Amino acid sequence: MYAWIWRHLPGPLAVRIGAAALLVAGVVALLMLVVFPWLEPMLPFNNVTAE
Repeated sequence: MYAWIWRHLPGPLAVRIGAAALLVAGVVALLMLVVFPWLEPMLPFNNVTAE
């Protein structure tokens, strides 16, 4: 999968590295801002009781 993405990125090596970094940053931002907050209430880690 990563090789397919790398082959389809345009430009020379420096541009490819920049585009790959932007793709990674975009995926991380999407996960942190949308996916993880949506998923957090469904996880069992909030049900902690100390007795």
